[in-house]
Amino acid sequence: MFRTIVVAALCLFATSAIAQEGPLRIVLGFPAGASLDIATRLVADHMRQGLGRPVIVENKVGAGGQIANDTVKAAAPDGNTLLMTPVATMAIYPHSFAGKLRYDAFKDFTPVAHVYSFHSAFGVSASLPAQTLAEYVALVKKDPKAGYYASAAPGSIPHFIGVMLGNAAGIGMTHVAYKGTAPAMQALAGGQIAAIITVTADVANLEKQGRARLLAVAAKTRRPAFPNVPTFKEQGYDVDGEAWTALFAPAGTPKQMMERFSQAAIAAVRDPAVRQKLEGMGLEPTGLGPAELAAIHKADYDKWGPVIRASGFKPGQ
Repeated sequence: MFRTIVVAALCLFATSAIAQEGPLRIVLGFPAGASLDIATRLVADHMRQGLGRPVIVENKVGAGGQIANDTVKAAAPDGNTLLMTPVATMAIYPHSFAGKLRYDAFKDFTPVAHVYSFHSAFGVSASLPAQTLAEYVALVKKDPKAGYYASAAPGSIPHFIGVMLGNAAGIGMTHVAYKGTAPAMQALAGGQIAAIITVTADVANLEKQGRARLLAVAAKTRRPAFPNVPTFKEQGYDVDGEAWTALFAPAGTPKQMMERFSQAAIAAVRDPAVRQKLEGMGLEPTGLGPAELAAIHKADYDKWGPVIRASGFKPGQ
């Protein structure tokens, strides 16, 4: 009888604790509507089912994702806040904004799960006459204004892909940073800027609408979701830039909670329905755990350091 009462009390306590958890907040540093936001909401919805608690996505836009990182760094490590962020804020910005970040990408966050990989693509406005990358390069040599290209943030992978293209092709590429992917795409669609470097799926959507043209993808091989889009290397330019998006938690978040979040995120991207939707957006679901994410994070930090230093980039450019 006593044992039954104890078990019942424990179950009641556990239920009460879960009920008091409240919603899990996934902070995202980029605007609603772009592929990163859509993918995050897909994963969040599935995690809600797995965790048995509300999961909301909160867009904290600004500074190319830095504001979101600052927000999560300052959050209590109580299991109510996670950060969904691309590689740029965790492995690129520590180099490109060295000494200026308000967070430490390694000390202030704990890896949760590597969610998916993706590649950037180079697209041009439909108003440009260039049909191929070679034609675009020739156009820029005649008209420097055609060398202006947009990205979602300064000091990001798309920014440096443009730098690499300029060096490889011997042309002047001028970077124009926008506050997120959505406004950058709007500028391209409206013919306000000649080119863009962003997630392949985003340019592909504009191409379907007849407002942009996909000329190259920054990958080692053609991507299954976009088999007709050649790589930069196929076209004679040594440009590559695989990227990823992952979940992190504030440093100090209890290990037991971290394990629950990791399992829920991995289950989400391995779900056939979620996987199909992500792949349809040109994203490559991975579903890797904390240790694997930590190793990839460190490897990319080491990889991009020399590239950024060689570019001569300074904050404010």
